[in-house]
Amino acid sequence: MKLKRIYQEVIKKAIESDPRSKKTIEELLKEKKRSFERLEKKEKEFFDRDSLFNPFSDTRILWGDPDKEIKSMIVGIDVEGPELLLADSLKRKGIDIDLVVSHHPEGHAYANFYEVMDLQVDIFKQKGIALSKVESLLQERKSQVGRRVSAANHQRAVDFARLLALNFFCMHTPCDNLAYDYVNKLMMKKKPGKIEDVMNILLGIPEYKDAAKNNNPPKIFIGNKDSRVSKIHLEFTGGTEGPRDIYESLSSQGIDTIIAMHQSEEHYKKCREAKINVVVASHIASDALGVNIMLDHLESKGKLKIYEFSGFRRFNHE
Repeated sequence: MKLKRIYQEVIKKAIESDPRSKKTIEELLKEKKRSFERLEKKEKEFFDRDSLFNPFSDTRILWGDPDKEIKSMIVGIDVEGPELLLADSLKRKGIDIDLVVSHHPEGHAYANFYEVMDLQVDIFKQKGIALSKVESLLQERKSQVGRRVSAANHQRAVDFARLLALNFFCMHTPCDNLAYDYVNKLMMKKKPGKIEDVMNILLGIPEYKDAAKNNNPPKIFIGNKDSRVSKIHLEFTGGTEGPRDIYESLSSQGIDTIIAMHQSEEHYKKCREAKINVVVASHIASDALGVNIMLDHLESKGKLKIYEFSGFRRFNHE
């Protein structure tokens, strides 16, 4: 497959699994096009044209030739300078690597990644929280994340790829969408009655089982194994953690248990105040789950040799 086809397939698969409806995403893309058309010519120079077909700001070809034929890729969770130097070293030793893939965004995909947080609006709305409240809280949180990200040296890793002549691609929210969809459907099917059941379900997934063998299993942050579970909320997609003041509203809608990829101390304290159980599934294992499901999809479209590094382990789910 050509690199641009891989990019297209990633976006297509992500839209299929997005918590938002296909109609909602189509309308977002139409609005993006209208915004672009309203710009003056000099302003269009700075417009991210990928956003006209790709609703995920944290997923981009970071460096390389879109027409490059890709037969092999090395895939990691975090790919920065050291990992790109390693990929170059492996190539010099004769290992054929056509593409370096990072889960977490770099370059221009990181500079604007917080825009994907908007999809959390639809997730919270589906839980019964007032749209106006969600939008207000999320806008404040987006601004906070945006200010933090603005100070980063965004192009640092991309410069490594450029100077080493390595094709470089990142796919973040598309993979998180797949992990969200997978775990959500599994919990709905299994209907866990206690946190112990939630833990056993997670440990039945190969990525979490592998993480547990390396001393990073799913953990109970709030509650205990006998705590009863009725209504679960997943914190798996949407760029990063959402607004910390949302938990009282979730509790009022009957949410008693949160399964999160990871959780900050501030969000943990708010969950304690709201009396919500919290299971942290393991960040890197959750990322790997989504990446693996995406790779299953890509391999169904063409033959690919996949190498693992930077915390990623390959497991098939088909």
